[in-house]
Amino acid sequence: MHEASLPPAALAARQGPPEVLARALRASRADTLATFAVYEKALPGLQVPLRAELNPPLWELGHIGWFQEFWIARNPERARGVRADPDTPRPPPPRAEADALYNSSSVPHDSRWRLPLPTADATRDDLARQLERTLALLGQVPAGDQAGLYFFRLALLHEDMHHEAALYMARGLGIALEDARWRPAPLPEPQAPLAFGARAWRLGSPPGPGFAFDNELADHTVALAPFAIDRQAVRWAEFLPFVEAGGYQDARCWDEEGARWLAAQPTPLPRYLRRADAGWQAWRDGRWQRLDEYEAASHLTRHEAQAWCRWAGRRLPTEAEWECAALSSPEQFNWGAVWECTAPPRAPFPRQRAPAQRLLAALGRHGRPALRGPAL
Repeated sequence: MHEASLPPAALAARQGPPEVLARALRASRADTLATFAVYEKALPGLQVPLRAELNPPLWELGHIGWFQEFWIARNPERARGVRADPDTPRPPPPRAEADALYNSSSVPHDSRWRLPLPTADATRDDLARQLERTLALLGQVPAGDQAGLYFFRLALLHEDMHHEAALYMARGLGIALEDARWRPAPLPEPQAPLAFGARAWRLGSPPGPGFAFDNELADHTVALAPFAIDRQAVRWAEFLPFVEAGGYQDARCWDEEGARWLAAQPTPLPRYLRRADAGWQAWRDGRWQRLDEYEAASHLTRHEAQAWCRWAGRRLPTEAEWECAALSSPEQFNWGAVWECTAPPRAPFPRQRAPAQRLLAALGRHGRPALRGPAL
């Protein structure tokens, strides 16, 4: 995502001076701890089922602190920013077993339920001391030293991503979150699509000040044919007619991969939705509630999005088309309500570098679709 299109808070995370970054790190940690406290009250023993989309909340909490410590306080090359060697030897962590517990690159997902994790109180103490070290080191970085600020920005955005994971985990587990910031907002009635003529488009982030994730690097130009795109995400009001018309049973709407996915689902319906006598209901906060059909359709897979497109005579936008709309018509293209699928699956950018973080570039090498939406 080109930074010019990002909201002020996201721009501050990627480009702001140390004092702004320090406030953001404290705020992000406050959100992490507040949501974890909700998990503590809702889950006996903090136990969650072993599922691919979940992690043990106590492991998540420890991993967030470990990651920040690994890339900042323990990183001898942090001042080099993106030029740092990610494999440079590091001093041992303050908690001796931390690397063996929390390094997501080497700790298999399913093993995290069996790890001898520290208690919640001990983990919170670890995180408090770790954040103090981070902020002390941040205070030593000059405001204009973009390389020196690189890993502090990375740690902030990493924590924000894990907090987002905690929010969707709560939805899947039926845990109520009272913070109004995490509630979906209704969208207005759709207007006519935006139309764009043929053009060349620069995809990816160019070299420059501030922060970019590794899968945004190696900017390059792509040719766009004329296209039209909706001004906002599809709402339930537009998606549910597909469901009611039998779209989940219509083989013409599903490609081979999508049909296999659908056959493995317990019910041929969107996740967290059911049809009741009084209308559609959504599973939220541990109970069935009336669905607001003006909300963006969410918790849908790429297969469901593509099936709706076939039924509606549409297609998913490409990553470059989505970016073109967001940057060329920012006042008219309403994005950020929900993650949005693009197609086709993403391939690595030409000349894509493998910088210090090595976090997201691998995702682009496995044929996964690019998602656009919330501004990290």
